[in-house]
Amino acid sequence: MRDDALIVAVGDSLLTLEYETWNFGDSVGFEGLIRASDATGDPTYVQFARGWMRAWATRRHPFRRLDATAPGTALVEVLRRYGDDDLLTAARELAGYLTSRSSIRGIYATWESSPLMAPYGGESLSDREQQWLSRPPAGSFLDCLHFDPPFFTGLGELVADTALIRIGVDQATAYIRELQLPSGDFAHFILEGVEGTFGTGWTRGQGWALLGLLDVLENPARPGARAAASGDDVETLRRAAARLIDRMLATQRPDGHWDARLDDPASGMESSTAAFMAEGFRRARELGLSSHPDLQRAEQNARDAVRASIDDDGLLTEVSVAVMACTRDSHYANVPRGYRVPWGQGPALLALTGGGVHER
Repeated sequence: MRDDALIVAVGDSLLTLEYETWNFGDSVGFEGLIRASDATGDPTYVQFARGWMRAWATRRHPFRRLDATAPGTALVEVLRRYGDDDLLTAARELAGYLTSRSSIRGIYATWESSPLMAPYGGESLSDREQQWLSRPPAGSFLDCLHFDPPFFTGLGELVADTALIRIGVDQATAYIRELQLPSGDFAHFILEGVEGTFGTGWTRGQGWALLGLLDVLENPARPGARAAASGDDVETLRRAAARLIDRMLATQRPDGHWDARLDDPASGMESSTAAFMAEGFRRARELGLSSHPDLQRAEQNARDAVRASIDDDGLLTEVSVAVMACTRDSHYANVPRGYRVPWGQGPALLALTGGGVHER
């Protein structure tokens, strides 16, 4: 199937998913819809996204915890393109709600009671882990590096609110400080009152991290927003992204994919990671974040792997279900795969089109 046909097939599939308004993974799905309209010239996809956002805005009160997963970058892009005072009011109120949450080590708490589960694969938990499972502490999660900081910086740039941009940059640097490991990749989460991190080696999580870092780097770089982020902040973000890229380059498989858990070949392929990385590597290369000689080749290999993994119905195959959260790393190697979900279909569109909702 040619790329233009693939784009239509994957884009059409995103129109049929059962979104929960909002939930984890919606963000990149709606970014993919905007990209599909840009690539095909068909406004159906972006208008679907806009309509869904307007529907959310009519029922936004009271805000709830899962509104932290709203597709903030896509929402800001819709506002840039169409205006819409009602939607802008909703976005401002959402930012107010999100910044009212408590923090854990400087990161806004994703959950007041973390969605911990027993590990896929059946590894036994310690008594302490069983206690966390029965009464989960609050937690902050890597996925939200793609949701919160880019929304704050993007909306702040749009409405010329440097304080909001500052919040977004501070949040991004807190994720780096608390979740980026010496190896360059990111752990999945932290728990309130508990030392250390959990969920090392979650490969798709590195995609959320990389695209989130790139979004934050791009938003304050827009005219009128540069003063909100210091040179040291920008360097911290750039260095974190470059370290993550180096780690992902070192762990890419010969077929262009990554295993479900880094450095664990027995965990097998999880194809959404290749889609995230094809997009992330392209953007990083264009921003000059990495001088690695293999970056462009790795980008192309990842994109080719995505193409080869899309079936005749436009489904990116071998994408795992939501990982939830687990205190055992073995969990991330055993999450079931084979699902049609926004965090597979959306990144597939980003990989296939190779443009960007930031590039018009």
